[in-house]
Amino acid sequence: MTQYDAQPSREWWAQRWVDVLESFGWVRRLARARNYAREGNVLSIEFRGAKVHARVQGTAPEPYKVTLSLDPFDDEQWQYVIESLSQQAIFSAKLLAGEMPQNIEEVFTANGLSLFPFTKFDIHSRCSCPDPANPCKHIGAVYYVLGDRFSEDPFVLFQLRGRTKEQIISELRRLRSASPDAPPPEETPNPLTAPPVSASSAIALQTFWQYDQQLEPSLVVIAPPPSSETVLDLLGQMPLRSEGSTSGSVSAHAVNEYLRSLYSQVAQQAVLSAMTAGTRPEES
Repeated sequence: MTQYDAQPSREWWAQRWVDVLESFGWVRRLARARNYAREGNVLSIEFRGAKVHARVQGTAPEPYKVTLSLDPFDDEQWQYVIESLSQQAIFSAKLLAGEMPQNIEEVFTANGLSLFPFTKFDIHSRCSCPDPANPCKHIGAVYYVLGDRFSEDPFVLFQLRGRTKEQIISELRRLRSASPDAPPPEETPNPLTAPPVSASSAIALQTFWQYDQQLEPSLVVIAPPPSSETVLDLLGQMPLRSEGSTSGSVSAHAVNEYLRSLYSQVAQQAVLSAMTAGTRPEES
């Protein structure tokens, strides 16, 4: 199937939206809709609460009016989802940075929900055109342009489910600040100063990493990290300035991939070193 390519840099969550829609079997209708979206026939898209209102230019002089919505989650369902998101630092960090975490669908699934439409009946749409088919090419064009809007702002997808960006970020910050692993600001030590260390504490620090007994081999487990995400995933694409098409220029994507390969090699080497090292820890 030829994919709509008005925005080749579409983020994974926006592409997931398009893939879900194309999986519903509307092949011929969506083929025409892609052309409408690519040619700029969607004149405007506006959110009014959780509903999308769009104007799409068709064959008639007057643009057709399209409305689209998903079933919104209720307050209790959103509370469960946001609490689950706040319990994983990587999810909170990425959302607060305006990115969609890679495994975010699992959070919704664990709470008995689906972030993306599960079936075609989860999408409610209407068009003022005379075509009785749903989706018509005007509605389908709005589907694709919405995918591009998701790339620009992933919170638009949440808004379709009933929560604005401001509501989600505010609740995430509140829950993270109340989390046991996030001490209140007044308890955070000043990194420029250090508390005085007593003589007994200094001795304890010197011997903290020393252990004179043989370790039980069955208790030592060497394993790679449970997640493949690195600091590169957290920070996103590097803001390198493009230098045109000269042979000496290096793209941000190429640098990102090179660093990712280095991180992978270092991680593998660390695991191998740990597995081949003795069970007796080194003294610091």
